[in-house]
Formats: sequence, C-alpha cells, structure tokens
Amino acid sequence: MFDYENLRLIWWVLMGVLLIGFALTDGYDLGVAALLPWVAKTDPERRMVINTVGPNWEGNFVWFITGGGAIFAAWPFVYAVSFSGFYLAMFLVLAALILRPVGFKYRSKRDDPAWRTRWDYALFVGGLVPALVFGVAVGNVLSGAPFRLDSDLRSFYEGGLLGLFTPFTLLCGLLSVAMLVLHGATWLTFKVEHGPVHDRARGYGCIAAIAAVVLFALGGAYVAFGDIGYHMLTVADPSGQSNPLRTTTEHVAGAWLGNYGLYPWMLIAPALGFGGAVLAFAGITNGWEKTSFGGSALAATGIIATVGLSMFPYILPSSIDTHSSLTVWNASSTAKTLGIMVFVTVVFLPIVLAYTSWAFKVMWGRVTTDEVRTNPDFY
Repeated sequence: MFDYENLRLIWWVLMGVLLIGFALTDGYDLGVAALLPWVAKTDPERRMVINTVGPNWEGNFVWFITGGGAIFAAWPFVYAVSFSGFYLAMFLVLAALILRPVGFKYRSKRDDPAWRTRWDYALFVGGLVPALVFGVAVGNVLSGAPFRLDSDLRSFYEGGLLGLFTPFTLLCGLLSVAMLVLHGATWLTFKVEHGPVHDRARGYGCIAAIAAVVLFALGGAYVAFGDIGYHMLTVADPSGQSNPLRTTTEHVAGAWLGNYGLYPWMLIAPALGFGGAVLAFAGITNGWEKTSFGGSALAATGIIATVGLSMFPYILPSSIDTHSSLTVWNASSTAKTLGIMVFVTVVFLPIVLAYTSWAFKVMWGRVTTDEVRTNPDFY
C-alpha cells in the first residue's frame, strides 16, 4: 500500500500525534496536580480539584505508554539510545508518576489533615517533576545527546544525569511546566464550580500563559543564535535499509531554523504556540472558559510541533559523534513492521478515540464542593 519512505513519514507523524495526544490529555492532569496545593486551600476544595481528573487520568496515561511502545516498535535505534542513555531521568519520572495513583488512593484513607496534606504535596511532586523532566528531555534532544554507535551499531551513552540539566534544557523544562500548568488551569476553570478555586485557577492560568509566551520566545532565540543545530551532509536513502552510520552530519549553529526557509508552511507551528497561549490568556481574563482551554490545547500542539518540524528529519542527533545521529530515514524498523503497525493503528485508533470521547461525555459537568462532602466515593 505504502512504500518504505512513506511508511517512515507516516510513523514520524504518528509519533508526533502520540506526543501531542499525551500533552493534551494527561498534560492537564499533570498541570492540575502541580497546581493542587496552590489553587485549593481546604480539604473539600482539594478533593474537588482531584475529582476533576480522577475519572479520566488512567485512560489519559495510556497515551504515554503507547508512545513508549510505538518508539520501541517503529524506531528501535531511538528506543535503544534514549531509554538506556536517559535511564536515570526516566527513573526519576517514573518514581514521581508512581506518587500519583498512590496519592489518589491513600489521601482519603485517614481523616487526618496532616496525612492528607502530605499526600497532596506528593501529588504536586507527581505533576511538577514529570512536566519539568519531559521538557528537559526535549531540550537535550534539540541540543544532541552524548552517544555514539560502533561499527556493529551498538550504542554507547557517555553522559550522566546531571549533564542533562543545562541552562537551555532547564529553559525547555520551565516552558514545559508553564505549558502544562496553563493547560491544567484552563481545565479547572470549566470543571470546578465558580468560587475561590475557580478564581485562583484563573490567576495562575494568566501567569502560566505569560510565562509560556516568554519562555517559548527565549527558547526560539536560543535556537536561532545559540550553539545548537545539526545539518545533514550526506542524506540516507529514504527507501534504504536502516543504518545510522550511512548518514553524514555536521554540527551547525542555528541549523534548526533551516526547515522554515525550505518549507514556509511549517511556520504554522510556532504561530500556534504563541497564538494559542495568547488566546488562552484572553479566554481566562474574559471568562471564556472553553476558549481558554482550546487556546491552551493549541499552544501545546504548536510548541510540540515546532520541535518536531524544526528537527526534521532528525529524531535524536548525537553531540559527540554527529555521524551516529538518528533520523527518520536511518533509524526505523523494517517496512513490513511499519506496515503492520499502520494497519493496527488504522483499526484500533478510531476505537480508542471513540471510547475516550464517550468517557469524557459521561464524566462531563462541573465538580462541586457539595458533591465531595456528600459522596464518600469521591477522593
């Protein structure tokens, strides 16, 4: 049905869809958790905030798991390098994410304010740390990871956990936090009753929207004028066998902006990033709740798409051996594997989307403090 080149392009697009899907669904869960101790002061308020995400967070998290599985199946070189090289960072993320289900289940087991407050801050850590580390990881992808491949295509990672945290990658991490906190705040504005929590969410949402615009602009300036970027000297055959060592790459500062000159339509992505954040800010300040949530969704979509489109066809460049850099054309699975995965996706993705839409419809409506006071099944 599709040749090898098109299958690789399809799976590059689908990986972007999975990442954006994770940001748009589980992203607001992380944002709400990061806001929990600040937007809600009393136990009923915090239970109300938790119940805005409680019915759906497990389903939303599947996007993250599916993304990891898709990388393993579609881009085995990328999986091997990233999941081994970034192992400690991923362990940190998983440790933080484990706090979320434990916090949801245990915070109401005891009617003790100190006990519940500790679990509330555990949920805060479970939202903030993944949001930060995901952004730091993206910053390292843009900067290049310190790995190399030998002649047998074995990967060797020569970095450490602390080396992942540089000024630029921390800037990306803060942008990720601002983006997801904005998404969480806009989610709260139309999922909780009008009152103190609603008003606090609006305030933090405005701050996050401004921070997202400023940090996105600073990140763009660093990409344009900083010492990051890679350029391909010898392009691998888009329909050839995967072998990263057949591609020749050089480090060129500012090269990530080259695609916008070749394909001006790609400017839609950063425009969505800025425009979505501005739209979210306008929606929050004017009380247009659905508009603000839609704006934050557009902002997340644009910011993530900007990274992918800027780097194309690179997926994970190497900072210590540029010829080991992984691209769309040299790091994929076989054509047969990609073809089978496309078939499975075409069959099952509509089912997943239909079920997700139905679940959101069933759980729609605002959560109120009266509900959490009278319903013992609420957190």
